Amino acid sequence: MVQELLVAGVATVSAGLVYVMSAARVVKQYERGVVFRLGRLSGGARAPGFTMIVPGVDRMRKVNMQIVTLPVPAQEGITRDNVTVRVDAVVYFKVVDAANAIIQVEDYRFAVSQMAQTSLRSIIGKSDLDDLLSNREKLNQGLELMIDSPAVGWGVHIDRVEIKDVSLPETMKRSMARQAEADRERRARVINADAELQASKKLSEAAKEMSAQPAALQLRLLQTVVAVAAEKNSTLVLPFPVELLRFLERAANQQPPLAESPAGAAAGPPVPAPAETAARPDDRD
Repeated sequence: MVQELLVAGVATVSAGLVYVMSAARVVKQYERGVVFRLGRLSGGARAPGFTMIVPGVDRMRKVNMQIVTLPVPAQEGITRDNVTVRVDAVVYFKVVDAANAIIQVEDYRFAVSQMAQTSLRSIIGKSDLDDLLSNREKLNQGLELMIDSPAVGWGVHIDRVEIKDVSLPETMKRSMARQAEADRERRARVINADAELQASKKLSEAAKEMSAQPAALQLRLLQTVVAVAAEKNSTLVLPFPVELLRFLERAANQQPPLAESPAGAAAGPPVPAPAETAARPDDRD
């Protein structure tokens, strides 16, 4: 009798252990457990840690609450200015309501992926090429709003959406390269013209200063001669000094004029009288 009781006790303990093992569940820190009892939601989501369910009656599904990085395949579309582009993106989202993520949608990951693709195509058709290339922050915000609106009902929160790459046709790349080159050339010409204008103003001011001080012009001439001689030229031509020319000019202007001779003092030789004209016909008689 005692042996039978002992066997029964051991069997009961073993059954209890099997029951506990089949009913015990461990929910990790980044997970939430959703329990369905006979197909119906039983209470709220189970918190992380050790929890128990009724074996054969309850069924628990674990939902990851971490931020999920979901790449969006490249989508091809035509922009508002009729340019064909391929754009890919990445979506960062997380589950905020584990029960709705299981009940409201069959596969929330697949649903978010499809919504991101359709939203990306829509944003391509509404945008210009310049916006896709330079104003991505605004487009990212628009994509986030378009995806987050339906995802709220699924218990999913869109944390961030980023456009990764915009692929352009080769012809468009060459056209943009030529446009960028022309723009850089235009800016270079403007800068050169501005530099020449400033240099001409400085040269004009320097010319005014040198005209007031002739010695400065001679010093500048000597500096130019030194700079030319530093180039190791075989022939060096020196201009005639300007100061010497000015000195000779002043000396010529300061020479007194010749004095006029007194009247009758230096009379020239007498001018011979003109020869008499031929005799008239009346004089021959």
